[in-house]
Amino acid sequence: QVQLVESGGGLVQAGGSLRLSCAASGRTFSNYDMGWCRQAPGQERECVAAISRTGGSTSYADSVKGRFTISRDNAKNTVYLQIDSLKPEDTAVYYCAATGVWGITTTARKYDFWGQGTQVTVSS
Repeated sequence: QVQLVESGGGLVQAGGSLRLSCAASGRTFSNYDMGWCRQAPGQERECVAAISRTGGSTSYADSVKGRFTISRDNAKNTVYLQIDSLKPEDTAVYYCAATGVWGITTTARKYDFWGQGTQVTVSS
């Protein structure tokens, strides 16, 4: 089991920035590819960024390319999501997720472990 705890969400104005963090505990963090996914009310969960277990590879959904940056610090067992140029449509609960299967993915169903989520609200 991997336990994931997100933090860093909040209320920001459009155009602002946030940095989300996800602290992992339990199994060896560097054995897992990680992702950030989000879910807005009434919508399906969408994975927006993924990073390989070494941090050497990343992948982004088209909707966030150029604005979101995923990174990780394996020494701190933490994965981050830097969100810049926030838009009202970025409003959602953001979840951290982990998968032990090789190959980074932005497909939500491929993740094995999930955090409880952190709310991001962007005002116009």
